[in-house]
Amino acid sequence: MVEPVKKKRLINAHNSTQTSSSPAAGDTRFVEGSIIRITMKNFLTYDYSVVHPGPNLNMIIGPNGTGKSSIVCAICLGLAGKTAVLGRGDKVGLYVKRGCNKGHIEIELFKSGGNVIIYREIHVENNQSLWMINGKHCSQKLVEEEVKTLRIQVSNLCQFLPQEKVGEFAKMSKIELLEATEKSVGPPEMFAYHCELKNFRNKEKELENGVKEKANFLDKAKLRNERNKHDVNRYYEKKRHLDVIELLEKKRPWVEYETARADLEVLKRERDEAKRQLNALKQAQAPMRNRIQQIENQLKPIEGQIKIKTLAIKDASNKYKQKQDQLDRKHKEIEDIKQNLKIKQMEADDHHKRISNTRRVIDDLRAELAKVSDQPDVSPRINEVNVELRRIQVDRAKIEGEKGDLRRERDNLISENRMLERKLNDMNNMMNAKVEKLRNRHKDTFAALLWFREHRNMFEGNVHEPMMLVINVRDPRFAKYVETHISFLDLRAFVFQRKDDMEKFMTEVRDKMNLRVNSISAPDESCANKPPSRNIESLRRFGFFSYLREMFDAPEEVMSYLCHQYKVHDVPIGNDQTKAMIKTVIEEPYIKVLYTKDERYTVKRSFYSNKISTSNSAVHQSQYLTLAVDADERRQLEEQMRSCQAKMKEIDERQKALQKEAAELDRRDNELLTEKKQLSELKGKKRQLEQKISTKQDSLRQMESSAIDLQKVEEETKEKIAAVNVQKVSIVTSLVAFMKLRATLTMEKVYLTMETVGLMAEKAQLETEYRQGASEFKTTEQRCSRLDQQKAQLTEQCKGLMKRAREICKIPSEQSLPDDLRNAFGKYPDTVDEIDAMLNEERSRAECFTGLSENVVDEYNRREQEIQHLEKELEQKSKALNEYRQNISEAKERWLNPLKQLVEQINDKFSDFFRSMQCAGEVDLHAENEEEYDKYGIRIRVKFHSSQQLHELTAHHQSGGERSVSTMLYLMALQELNRCPFRVVDEINQGMDPVNERRVFDIVVRTACKETTSQYFFITPKLLQNLQYAEEMTVLFVHNGAALPPSEWNDKSFIKRCLSRKARTH
Repeated sequence: MVEPVKKKRLINAHNSTQTSSSPAAGDTRFVEGSIIRITMKNFLTYDYSVVHPGPNLNMIIGPNGTGKSSIVCAICLGLAGKTAVLGRGDKVGLYVKRGCNKGHIEIELFKSGGNVIIYREIHVENNQSLWMINGKHCSQKLVEEEVKTLRIQVSNLCQFLPQEKVGEFAKMSKIELLEATEKSVGPPEMFAYHCELKNFRNKEKELENGVKEKANFLDKAKLRNERNKHDVNRYYEKKRHLDVIELLEKKRPWVEYETARADLEVLKRERDEAKRQLNALKQAQAPMRNRIQQIENQLKPIEGQIKIKTLAIKDASNKYKQKQDQLDRKHKEIEDIKQNLKIKQMEADDHHKRISNTRRVIDDLRAELAKVSDQPDVSPRINEVNVELRRIQVDRAKIEGEKGDLRRERDNLISENRMLERKLNDMNNMMNAKVEKLRNRHKDTFAALLWFREHRNMFEGNVHEPMMLVINVRDPRFAKYVETHISFLDLRAFVFQRKDDMEKFMTEVRDKMNLRVNSISAPDESCANKPPSRNIESLRRFGFFSYLREMFDAPEEVMSYLCHQYKVHDVPIGNDQTKAMIKTVIEEPYIKVLYTKDERYTVKRSFYSNKISTSNSAVHQSQYLTLAVDADERRQLEEQMRSCQAKMKEIDERQKALQKEAAELDRRDNELLTEKKQLSELKGKKRQLEQKISTKQDSLRQMESSAIDLQKVEEETKEKIAAVNVQKVSIVTSLVAFMKLRATLTMEKVYLTMETVGLMAEKAQLETEYRQGASEFKTTEQRCSRLDQQKAQLTEQCKGLMKRAREICKIPSEQSLPDDLRNAFGKYPDTVDEIDAMLNEERSRAECFTGLSENVVDEYNRREQEIQHLEKELEQKSKALNEYRQNISEAKERWLNPLKQLVEQINDKFSDFFRSMQCAGEVDLHAENEEEYDKYGIRIRVKFHSSQQLHELTAHHQSGGERSVSTMLYLMALQELNRCPFRVVDEINQGMDPVNERRVFDIVVRTACKETTSQYFFITPKLLQNLQYAEEMTVLFVHNGAALPPSEWNDKSFIKRCLSRKARTH
């Protein structure tokens, strides 16, 4: 039996009715910040309602859709909470009742010295709110500050857990859970200490980095100065070498000048000797040059005569060559005449042979003609062959006609098969597109699909891929209704005919592959063809044109499940007419869910009063089912393709048979044609022989009449040769004359050439002797010229060297070299080579001291002062860091010790709760590094089976019911610590199994009904039977409807009737 409740309040939402009054402000059972009263007007499902919760556990019970969660929304928004906390609409105007321009929430909070009343008026038009505290207008920020002073945190999941956020509690990280717990049950300063510690740690890192940076900089400065100390010593060593280099560079131009002046004196003496030798050579060359001139005068007329003789010889040679060419042509002409005679002789012989051959051929043809005349007549046989050939042509024409018909039929079948292949490929592409959408949206289901396709033969019954792949909407316009009506969890679910197949599948993909996959077992009795409650024709007057089932195709098991679970056979689809008549439509019986063009309506009827309440939502565009693949059409296409291929095979076989028949006809045709040809040749052979004999006789007569007179040709040839020989004699006479003239001229030229050679030899000898003397003369002359140039250059060089030496030593032109400089020069070498060698040595030594300057010493002294300053700064920073670490240690003790005690208290309660349920659970403070205060967190570990290990509570490892139990017990563990004025938990028991739900309920009642605990709101649509209740509980029944008159409601009578009905059932 259900124990009578101590307090019972009714929430009524019709015509501004209020059934209870607010408790007095001085009620000591309420803690600071507890909710005493909640007033809602035009808010979500309520026209007007007032709720008076109790100071301890408040059970808010009512059917789905009546407005339980609306109370949670009112608490959140009325206390300046954000809409994101609720997980519903993001605009506050969406929480005003449909059809109203504004609504308001008023919440009265308990506070010693006077309650606080917070009022919020929400305007739909601009999503703005009007705020008041105790009747005075104020800003939202002021409301947030007032709520904060009462330790109310609606954004903290440890205090305020709405229905849409239940699943997010397990998703909280350890760090987030710690901060939420500190804010919820910790002392006011605990979270501040935690934030302070995190800031301290950041500051400590900055100080540590500063100390490290100063120490590194100091070490580098000391190291650099130590290196510079050696550089200073090297600088002075380098300066000594540079001084020596400066003196050597000053002395070098003086040594160069003295060397150049000595060279100039030697050059002058050498030039004078060369000029004397040049004059002697010039006097010895004069007689030889005169004799050479005389020989050149004698040679000029002789060379002229030689040229004349040469031209005469050339002219005689040309004329001789011309006569020789004429003689060669006459020889060629005689050869041609003789060749023509030979050709005539050969033609005469050939002519006689052709005549003999023709006479022999005529005799042979006459003999053959005599034989042919004795053969029988072949015309009858030729006629028979012609008849058979015509019959073969007719048969061949028939075969070709049939082959043409078969080719056309086969081409048509090929075209049809290609068209069917394209359609089937299009369907396969649409199926691939649907699979790609599934992969993008839910990768686990996609992975399970790939596994299933590889292991399909493991299952005995029918197994269907996810519904979104096998459902084919007949018209893409209606896909949005199907997708809206079926949840995405079921759209991506595999459908099984047998339950053992489903268990086998889930073991493989969920347990072994760790994939989050949904699966469904079809009803044992098929519902796929279940008739609707009413014929669609009776609903057409409202604009309904079809039931949802008629808009798509699916396998029988899938359709059976959808009819059983979603009643798709009983969901009518309407149009704009339906929308216009919606008030009439919802009055129709048997309609629970319906669709207009763009909206879905859910109709509920009260169990008690049979009154109707409706809710509607927008129909969104389809994402997955717009790509439809008709399975029946696909099967028809495959059958048509198989039929086409079978017909093409038959045609191919018939074509082969016709080809064989045609080959046989061709063979017979060739035999008859060969026979006909032989007969025709035999028939026409006599006539051909007679024609050939006549032709050969004509040819013989023509050849006999055209015989060649060979004797006459030979006489003509002799006459032509004699005439040519006469011409040859004349040409030979002229040729001999020109040959003698050329020989005479050649001898005369030889005599002149010999005379020229003697003179040229003498001249060559003289010129050789003259050139030898001239070469010596020219060499001497060039030497004199070169010596003059060298003297001038060396003179200028001496002047330049003197000027340069004075400039380097900075000595005026009229002043001699100073004694101190002369004495300094005396210490160093007196030749340029020795000075250069010493300069190179000193420069090499100086170059060894690289990177040195006059600033080295200054920088060394400056850095020594800087090092002393850095040592002082480092000492100060180290001291400050040690002091700061001492402060952090003190702050850590202030925060960590109370936190550990708090976590231990939570762990004790949490563990006790789990032990009472024959399970195990613990809460501990988790930190990977004790110095990283922003990494601290609270870790919850639970196990629900004795064979398991403790596992951390996460959003994936535990089931939904296990997460709900763990969340509820953690909140109960916080409840007794009583740091927040109230807690709200909305429908957390929905995922629990009955055993755990009963255990959790008992723990909630025991914990939340203690006098030391704060206010607690527990919202649920249902409770188990025979639960244990407490006197401190307040049960709030939510009965919300348009036809529920509050004046006629008697809660005591209602309870009495319920108890009486329950007694009768037992």
